[in-house]
Amino acid sequence: ACEFRDTQGPIKKAGAVVFGVSGDSLESHGKFKAKYKLNFPLLSDPDKAVAKKYGAWGEKVLYGRKTVGMIRSTFVIDKHGMLRHVAYGVSPRGHANEIYDVVRRLKS
Repeated sequence: ACEFRDTQGPIKKAGAVVFGVSGDSLESHGKFKAKYKLNFPLLSDPDKAVAKKYGAWGEKVLYGRKTVGMIRSTFVIDKHGMLRHVAYGVSPRGHANEIYDVVRRLKS
């Protein structure tokens, strides 16, 4: 989230908008957003309906054990509502810059 906060300027200039979505409550999002000074909206998906629809909720391996939960994912949707890029199981470090490059390429 902090990397997306820090690359928000270039991402906006490339014509993109960032949203964070998780199953956490709005109250939890408010605290998280304030703590990390995030400059984009955090959306709450407590019943995981959005996550399930996008394939971001399911089986994953955590510390060598299979579990069911949120799969860290990124979706780039164009201004016409078309899904243009999907990344599942992403690593937070460096990911915002990867997405910036995707958005920039899609714009050209």
